[in-house]
Amino acid sequence: MGSINFEMLRAQWPELASLGGFAEHYAHTDASSVLIKLRTLCENLVEGIYQTHALALPCQRNLFDLLTEASFRKTVPKVVQDKLHQIRLDGNKAAHGQQTQSETALGSLRDAWDIACWYFITYGGGRPEECPYYQEPPAEDTRITLKKEKKTALEKLAAQEAQLQELLQQVERLRAQAKAAGKTEAELQAFKTAGQAVADILKFDEAATRKRLIDRQLLEAGWHVDPHGGNTAEVGQEVDVAHQPTETGAGRADYVLWNDAGKPLAVIEAKKTAVSSDKGRTQARIYADGLEKASDQRPVIFYTNGFDIHIWDDAQGYPLFMIV
Repeated sequence: MGSINFEMLRAQWPELASLGGFAEHYAHTDASSVLIKLRTLCENLVEGIYQTHALALPCQRNLFDLLTEASFRKTVPKVVQDKLHQIRLDGNKAAHGQQTQSETALGSLRDAWDIACWYFITYGGGRPEECPYYQEPPAEDTRITLKKEKKTALEKLAAQEAQLQELLQQVERLRAQAKAAGKTEAELQAFKTAGQAVADILKFDEAATRKRLIDRQLLEAGWHVDPHGGNTAEVGQEVDVAHQPTETGAGRADYVLWNDAGKPLAVIEAKKTAVSSDKGRTQARIYADGLEKASDQRPVIFYTNGFDIHIWDDAQGYPLFMIV
């Protein structure tokens, strides 16, 4: 299966290029298939990193354990780990039959392209200029009126899927046979430094990655989020909040969730994924104080680093607890 955005991988990793191509093929017709294919792409890419560095495998070779293994986290830049985790989470939801929005699938496709470019340069010896400009797959008219044409198209797709499965099995056999010497801590750190340099060249933005994590979670929860960072009747972003302990008396909350009357239901403070989300607790409480003074309604407090989400409804006397 050819691809629009992943062909730079084909010479060295044809299975990754084909998985990207299948994800693009389903981009506007089957969001769940997109996310499942991208999760498989990331799983194979991560296992390739393990093989290259001869990292010790976790007890269970599922994607979560592979991503959280200490040696892997020492080797791969945090912003790349975050993108891999988001694709893992989206893929898991799709695999378990949860309803998926097309915006989530398209966002994951863009994240997978980011990761593919990083992998191509870091591990494939590629150059940034060899990576294509990202193109969103066109929304093709999939209504095939002639049964014969439809049957031919489905047979071709099934044959390509079978070829992909054989390719993935072949890669797995080769990995099982491969033997490599383990890397020292210094060598792993050197690889991470080089990988971070590539992420910097590609302008990976941790704040933007974190924002996409939160946006997707709000979308999945049914909130109307502006994909361009603007405000909607339900979700305000970068909301000005008065009564703050600053020189100007003003601050800016990352997110505020509004009720139908325009009063704050919740305030969300986002902190870097590289640090504990607890550091957002005090800031979120101060924003909640300001919103309460302005609206005579105290919002529920959320603070998160994109993965760990804490909720605190101090107005009702409920204790602080982590929900994810």
